[in-house]
Amino acid sequence: MLVILALILAIPSCLLASETASKSVILSTTTSTQDSGLLDVLVPRFEKKTGYGVKTISVGTGQALLLAARGEADVALVHAPSLEKKYVAEGKLTNRRLVMYNDFIFLGPANDPAKIKSTRSSAEAMKRIAASASRFVSRGDNSGTYALERSLWKTAGIEPKGPWYIESGQGMGATLGIANDRVAYTIADRATYLALQKRLALGILLAGDKPLLNIYSVMEVNPANGPRINIVGGKAFADFMVAPETQAVIKSFGLEKFGQPLFIPIAGKREEEIGG
Repeated sequence: MLVILALILAIPSCLLASETASKSVILSTTTSTQDSGLLDVLVPRFEKKTGYGVKTISVGTGQALLLAARGEADVALVHAPSLEKKYVAEGKLTNRRLVMYNDFIFLGPANDPAKIKSTRSSAEAMKRIAASASRFVSRGDNSGTYALERSLWKTAGIEPKGPWYIESGQGMGATLGIANDRVAYTIADRATYLALQKRLALGILLAGDKPLLNIYSVMEVNPANGPRINIVGGKAFADFMVAPETQAVIKSFGLEKFGQPLFIPIAGKREEEIGG
């Protein structure tokens, strides 16, 4: 009788725990969405609109995708198209939808020892940095920014190594701080740079090259990835990111503070339509 009574008393708490879990959404995302301040604006709006609570895991894109593939997140918001498509092809993630874009930029000291400001080519900039052995701080992680950097080194035909090449192994904000302290070059997404530029002496030396396009997508997580995935909540957040009202917020985010938007909304568009 005592055992039966204990089980009966435990039922409400189990139901409560289940209900609490179902109203929580785990978002796996890149550091730039956090460092730029965008999530500080969007997440409260989503929570107020839907009643869900959001737990944000902000890491490099590669790690964010891996967490989702392991069933440790309900939805992913990242910026590494080739890697994203690989996970979708494998069936780990589904319903990839474009959300917004900005661009990557080359940052460096005002004296520009590698003279990259006089070129418009990302590959040429990499060659000049390496040839002059000017300090360069890399994310050195499995992030979308690092993937872009590696592709630029490859295009330039260079395998960076030596004391001039510094790997931070950290997020975008921390990497910018290290580059600033070391008076070095680095590559960053424009949104994070604009959000932190008052702390930095580094300036934009190269931007606008086609390979520097930075596209963000949202993807839902395959429920087969794990037993605790909040399918409904994850889809609700993904739908929210591409909804017209959210896209309008993204379009104006940063405009008042920085004089320019930090992201350009692109929900409903195809990649070949972006940045032409």
